[in-house]
Amino acid sequence: MNALAAIAGQEIRAGLRNRWAVATTLLLAALALSLVLLGSTPTGTVGASPVAVVVVSLASLTIFLLPLLALLLSFDAIVGEAERGTLLLLLAYPVSRWQVVVGKFLGHASILALATVVGYGAAGVLLAITTDADAEAWATFGLLIGTSILLGMAFVALGTLASMVRERPTAAGLSVGLWLLFVLLYDSALLGLLVVDQGTLVSGRVLDALLLLNPADAYRLVNLTGAGAAALLTGMSAPGEAGQIPTAALYAALAAWIVAPLAAAIAVFNRRHP
Repeated sequence: MNALAAIAGQEIRAGLRNRWAVATTLLLAALALSLVLLGSTPTGTVGASPVAVVVVSLASLTIFLLPLLALLLSFDAIVGEAERGTLLLLLAYPVSRWQVVVGKFLGHASILALATVVGYGAAGVLLAITTDADAEAWATFGLLIGTSILLGMAFVALGTLASMVRERPTAAGLSVGLWLLFVLLYDSALLGLLVVDQGTLVSGRVLDALLLLNPADAYRLVNLTGAGAAALLTGMSAPGEAGQIPTAALYAALAAWIVAPLAAAIAVFNRRHP
């Protein structure tokens, strides 16, 4: 545990020195505050809570932005050490290889979690000052922050796995490819499959399983199909109803997208010769 804490702490200090943590926090805060200032006033006949409006807007933004930030933060976790010549020195210390991988993951995930809490928390403070929301709305906002951290951790784990290659440009290319795949291409391909299939082979259960194969979709379903005003705004029904994925399965999918890439990264690193 001491080794894990030391490696994670070193990554956090490095993130503070090169201003990664500050830049990420400021970016998330600026975008979240902009959404609060521009889009928190309920319109039309729905009369939705301003907090629910912001939750829907922030969730849509998070799907595109947070995975990219997570991959940029973690894609050179191992390959960067190797190119700087410090990987051999790190492995010379009394640490296990899995501790190196997990420690770097925890450090990067901590930076992203701190940036998310502070950035989105600033938007929450502004909402608390300018609106009068009920407890359910604030619970939804808290859920948004918590699941955003889980989504970021999933893509930090994917970035850590991408960092197991031999060259930094290759790791960068893999990270960009992962972002394009999960954030842009996957849903487009799934939509094309549904149009072509016309319900012949892709049943409701098959579609649910396909959605769970994308961490961004699991995150979207948790935040945009919940009960209450957010569901009303998005026009979706709550998880667990007919034809929907149970909430527990969505959380399990997010957890699996953290554990599986991290386990794969450990397995690859154990076989790697520095």
